[in-house]
Amino acid sequence: MNWPYELQIGWRYTRAGRTGRRNGFISFISAVSMLGIALGVAALIIVLSVMNGFQKEVRDRMLSVIAHVEVLEPGGAALPDWGATAAKARQNPQVIGAAPFIATQALIARGEDMRGAVVRGISPVDEATVTDLAAKLRGTVLAQLLPGRWGIVLGGELARQLGVREGDKVTLIAPGGQVTPAGVLPRLKQLTVVGTFEAGHYEYDSGLALMHLDDAAKLFRVAGPTGVQLRLKDVQAAREVGAELAQNMGPSVLVRDWTRTNRNWFDAVQIEKRLMFIILTLIVAVAAFNLVSTLVMTVTDKQADIAILRTLGASPRSVMGIFMVQGAASGVIGTLAGVLLGLVIAFNVDVIVPAIERALNVSFLPGSIYVISRMPSDPRSGDIVPIALISLLLAFVATLYPSWRASRVQPAQALRYE
Repeated sequence: MNWPYELQIGWRYTRAGRTGRRNGFISFISAVSMLGIALGVAALIIVLSVMNGFQKEVRDRMLSVIAHVEVLEPGGAALPDWGATAAKARQNPQVIGAAPFIATQALIARGEDMRGAVVRGISPVDEATVTDLAAKLRGTVLAQLLPGRWGIVLGGELARQLGVREGDKVTLIAPGGQVTPAGVLPRLKQLTVVGTFEAGHYEYDSGLALMHLDDAAKLFRVAGPTGVQLRLKDVQAAREVGAELAQNMGPSVLVRDWTRTNRNWFDAVQIEKRLMFIILTLIVAVAAFNLVSTLVMTVTDKQADIAILRTLGASPRSVMGIFMVQGAASGVIGTLAGVLLGLVIAFNVDVIVPAIERALNVSFLPGSIYVISRMPSDPRSGDIVPIALISLLLAFVATLYPSWRASRVQPAQALRYE
């Protein structure tokens, strides 16, 4: 196949020095540039994949405890008819589960120890259709939550902070005092710890307590559930489904999806990911612009060749194309090598990291400190494709000026001392 001579000469210059000494240093600099691009691209893919893995791991643990969407009474009072509200929400094809709940903040005390917590009143049977945690505990711990028994299930970390076990008594201090002739007194209720749970998310393990819906309604003096929790087919569609439900159900209810309920965490993860992308892209940019020095040295070394080509009829555009092919080839090779290296490591992080830990006798994620004890990874094409395109674009931009300088070489001046 007859390729244009610009491609043939440009590719030959890319391989210059591998068979001879004259251009060995130029070849070395070119190899270093390609290696820099490859390492930068690989680092970017690996870091973003690990960040995606952590985000997915934390999100899954979070969503094992909370609902995808909540429908609430705006004033915090009981819904007039939670069943009708749930039925109307189920008309949306994305909604596959609904459960009533009451949620409020309270203090839980045992002796002199006191901790703040979100107390959620639930229906154990309905809750199992909404959250993975309730589905897992339905036949064990949640089966102990019976109306009128005044039982409570505590997060594992909250139970450890209070020093309680199953069967111990705790005192719940409800918000809003009780007016008596002696003044306003706090409303206290002694509850029995019927079990604990481990969600794997510190915020909920240390600050969430579950009790039966009927007991919570009596304790917090509400006529019934204050909201309905919904489970969706696609958790990523929570924001769109929430907007549709808010529009269909009108202003009589407040609709919140999980991305808004945990907005600070969600926004922080997105900002961190963008910043890491920018920082590591600068590393790729530095490596890509090392091609400038490679091409400048090549142009200086090949001035006689350029002059001969010009005298044979090559146009300045063809000369410029030759060196653009050389730079672009280095960028393509470096980018492809970086993508391949990054994907190999990203897909095998769960094997590579433990091997490094065993070799160095260290633990990067101690289980006693971090909730996640393994290094997760989740490579996504939405990250990898932009990384490859940006790397190729930077390499192409880096070739423009040296290639333009090559096209401006005057044959007579270049051959004067040949």
